[in-house]
Amino acid sequence: MEYSTIILDKAEGIATLTLNRPDKLNALDETMAGELLDAFTRVEQDNDIRVLIITGNGRAFCAGADIKDIFLKRIEERKIGKEGYDIAGWLTKACSQLRKMTRPTIASINGHAVGAGITLPLECDIRIASEEARISLPFPQVGVTPECGSTYSLPRLVGIAKACELVFAGKTIGAKEAKEIGLVNQVVPAAELKTATYELAKTIAEGAPLAIQMAKKGLYQGLNANLEDQLQYEEQSLNATLDTEDHEEGLRAFLEKRQPVFKGK
Repeated sequence: MEYSTIILDKAEGIATLTLNRPDKLNALDETMAGELLDAFTRVEQDNDIRVLIITGNGRAFCAGADIKDIFLKRIEERKIGKEGYDIAGWLTKACSQLRKMTRPTIASINGHAVGAGITLPLECDIRIASEEARISLPFPQVGVTPECGSTYSLPRLVGIAKACELVFAGKTIGAKEAKEIGLVNQVVPAAELKTATYELAKTIAEGAPLAIQMAKKGLYQGLNANLEDQLQYEEQSLNATLDTEDHEEGLRAFLEKRQPVFKGK
């Protein structure tokens, strides 16, 4: 598929997916929705990709769903008996696909992140924000409910009371507050965002991919599991990684005082 609303680049084992409708503040329309699903599938199926970065082009990360192209168009279509675009179904599918991705994912939030523009990054493993980022979940203000798994992820990140405040009031917060409440991992100056994100992604990409993927699965599984189940998973995954070529490579590189070269085997 050729993309017109996103850009997907790959270098050094790192895929960078850039939302590319800067004149619309990278708002999600039907075309972008289809392209994102295709890109997520492409990344997951590419064994050369070890980390995915998602960012936006221009002064916004993503202004959420396009009001005219998604919401008003759907209202008008339903008035004349048409079904209208299934934005709810798309959000469920896209966010499930992103959360289930075996590769680590990093949201590089370069500017305004509103509605789906922040609930999508909530499904990423790590979030790094520019000092200029502004975050808002104004769902009740437009008469809809939160989506994209945010009612699951947001309380786990910031606590139930803060999640209620952010959603009920639809208040906009800055990057500093977002870090203070645990919504983002890091805040950096706008000019340093790209470098900071890529440096972290490169560090992750240089690690043993099988071990990282199993660790990711275990960490998320642990959110809803008991200790005994996690101990069993850890035993199984540790035994699996002990038998890999990457494990031996890591040990020999440590003893030989050199950087390991992991092959995912």
